[in-house]
Amino acid sequence: MKKKKVLLAFSGGLDTSYCAIYLAKEKGYEVYTAAINTGGFNKSEEKSLEKRAKTLGIDTHICLNVEEEFYQKGIKYLIFGNVLKNHTYPLSVSAERVFQAVAIAEYAKEIGADAIAHGSTGAGNDQVRFDLVFNVMAPDMEIITPIRDQKLSREEEVEYLKQNGIDQEWEKAKYSINKGLWGTSVGGAETLNSHQNLPEKAWPTEAVNRDSLTIELGFDKGEPITINGDRFAPIELIKKLDSIASPYGIGRDIHVGDTIIGIKGRVGFEAAAPLIIIKAHQLLEKHTLGKWQLYWKDQLAEWYGMLMHEGQYLDPVMRNIETFLKDTQKSVSGKVFVKLENKRFELEGIESDCDLMASKFGQYGEMNEAWSAEDVKGFTKILANSMLIQKQVQEQHND
Repeated sequence: MKKKKVLLAFSGGLDTSYCAIYLAKEKGYEVYTAAINTGGFNKSEEKSLEKRAKTLGIDTHICLNVEEEFYQKGIKYLIFGNVLKNHTYPLSVSAERVFQAVAIAEYAKEIGADAIAHGSTGAGNDQVRFDLVFNVMAPDMEIITPIRDQKLSREEEVEYLKQNGIDQEWEKAKYSINKGLWGTSVGGAETLNSHQNLPEKAWPTEAVNRDSLTIELGFDKGEPITINGDRFAPIELIKKLDSIASPYGIGRDIHVGDTIIGIKGRVGFEAAAPLIIIKAHQLLEKHTLGKWQLYWKDQLAEWYGMLMHEGQYLDPVMRNIETFLKDTQKSVSGKVFVKLENKRFELEGIESDCDLMASKFGQYGEMNEAWSAEDVKGFTKILANSMLIQKQVQEQHND
């Protein structure tokens, strides 16, 4: 009898290693594994994952690189919307999980899998993000989650693997590190309480640079395209900027927010390039967009970030918001000057042909060229009408 196929989203860690053995031995599946690269590992690390899969008896393993799709269909709109969850977090991990799940679902259909498996526990957001995408993209496939369903302890997983010939040191790291193109999360230890900060040794990049450095970041229709005049493809620009800024200790913070499952969560992150790009882009928009464009962008971007964070990327409303965000970027072109210093950065200013400050109508607080004093007197009198009427009609009833 032909075995059923299951595709396991594979990280190579303890949880997914347990899943690989369990699905083959206990459930009788033909197990395929796939690692999805959203900027988190290099060629050498890809080879190590492939070797790990072979050690677990997996005959078919693949690494799918979706960095370009992640940028074009996700990061780009997070930049357009200046998306920072709770005004802090650039969705470093939550955004990439959606694209990892989409890639898994597409590959599962390609190989004709009967089921999809992942190693999420029952205590975090990722279980919801993965399940949501799989339910939409592969509704006829079973979703198998051994770690969540069995409520396994780390010790139980290690013992099971030993019993099945996988006897190695599964070091329990003090911190859980998730690296991707749009930043790196750092969880565990101090982030499990409400009052401690992460120590210097916990951060992925050591803060060694002390001398200040001013860089020029160029944008074209909202997308970052140049650093100091040198042009890069967007993905390479993000990586280049991160390599410049991370050694300053820039981009570190701790995000506190509401999880999808209803509890509060706290996680550290290092995201030098995302924070600089978002803040530089936001400053450029202040100069090149009108008041109501900025206002409505903020409203829709807040929803976009929340829905992305909660795994609802496939909802059609996300495409609607993307259309709006993209349309607002037609004039968002120019240069932003950014000063890098130890553990901080400053936005010094912008240059743009679309700068609305560079007009002949006047200079704020200095000189008016397009209106007279009498124009302003009449304007303010009309503007005061609604407040004056309400005051006179209702004041006596409010005492």
